This record gives sequence, C-alpha cells and structure tokens, in this order.
Amino acid sequence: MITILLIEDEEPIRNMVRFALSREGIDMIEAEDIATANKVLAERRPDLVLLDWMLPDTSGLQFLQSIQKDSDLNSVPVIMLTARAEEEDRIRGLEAGADDYIVKPFSPKEMIARVRAVIRRTTGGDIEGGLQAGDLTLNTVSYQVQCRGEEVPLGPTEFRLLRFLMSRPSRVYSRAQLLDNVWHSGGEVEERTVDVHIRRLRKALEPFEYDGIIQTVRGVGYRLHTD
Repeated sequence: MITILLIEDEEPIRNMVRFALSREGIDMIEAEDIATANKVLAERRPDLVLLDWMLPDTSGLQFLQSIQKDSDLNSVPVIMLTARAEEEDRIRGLEAGADDYIVKPFSPKEMIARVRAVIRRTTGGDIEGGLQAGDLTLNTVSYQVQCRGEEVPLGPTEFRLLRFLMSRPSRVYSRAQLLDNVWHSGGEVEERTVDVHIRRLRKALEPFEYDGIIQTVRGVGYRLHTD
C-alpha cells in the first residue's frame, strides 16, 4: 500500500485529504508541525510527502530544503500545499526540490491527479500499487510479482526488498539503508542479513532471467538496474 505523509496544521484540510486518500486505498500519516513530522520520518519512510508551506514551527520550504540534504530522504517525492499562488513562490518551491505545487484552495480530484502523476514520474508505478521493470511487474495491493504473466514466488522479505528497489530504480543503497527501509531494524539486524536475502531474491528471479536486475555496487551496496 502507498503511504503518504501529510504535514499540515489546519485540521479541516487534514480531514479532507485523509478522506480523499482513503477512497483511493492510500494510507495517510499526518503531522501538524515539523517536529511531529521529524518523529514520523525517524521511524517510517513514506512514499510521498504532502507539505504545507506555512507551518507553526518551521516553514515548509525550510523543511523541504533540509530533507533535500538528507541522503535517506531526498528521493522521497514532495508536493507542496500552499495559499501562496504567486509565480515567484511556485519557482521558489520547485527550485527547493518540490516535485509539484498545489495552490489552496484545491479540490480532492486535483490533489489525487497530481499525486498519481508524481508517483508515476518518480517511481515508475501508480497509486494502485503497480511497479514495473521490463517484463517484471509488482503489485503492492495483491502482493504478487509476475514476469511475462507467470507468478514469481517470493517470501515476504524478498517481496519488500524488491518493492523498495523497484520503486527507486538505479539508486544505490547501502546495506544499512536497506535495513532501515526494508527491515526497519533500528540496528538490531546484522548487515549480512541483507546479502542473504539478496541471494534469495536473485535465485527466485533467475528462472525468468531477471536475476541480473539486482546489481552489486562494490564497496557501496545494491541497486536495481534495468538498462
């Protein structure tokens, strides 16, 4: 399931966004300020952030600039929500790293359309849970992986690992980063555990000639590569 973090201090907007996302089968985590958002992000990595510009503790723009400097978070797409409609403000938001910009007041349909577009553009998937790499497809709703119409049998950990890598193609992740994002281990699981499950994932993909899609980057970690 797609998870979206909404950082917004106005309760009516949070309620409206929650209702609209729930109708699309999207899980939403909410934070009314940056301090709460940071606590959420320390425990869970969302698939997308909806970020209000004007917040009570820190501006959304400053927060956006800070996560762009964080190697663990800078690949998370961000859509800014704001009443600031001037062209200069839009440019500032986009130049700071926002993937899109929604001006208040906005309709739920517009928001969902923009969320769909950003997720397709940044992950190669959609909010229905579909991810694709060549002939390999992964559905996060049905928890199925198929290759050319044939099911690829994966254990739950291998599924989560493949989902994470497929949603962020070509980016290299260290073993520690994979433990944090796939296992949510907090340092309780040894890094060599990643290697074991990478081998299992490759073995499951081998009959379909897709084991080579998971590449080892010597001295760094792993990535999913489709070229």
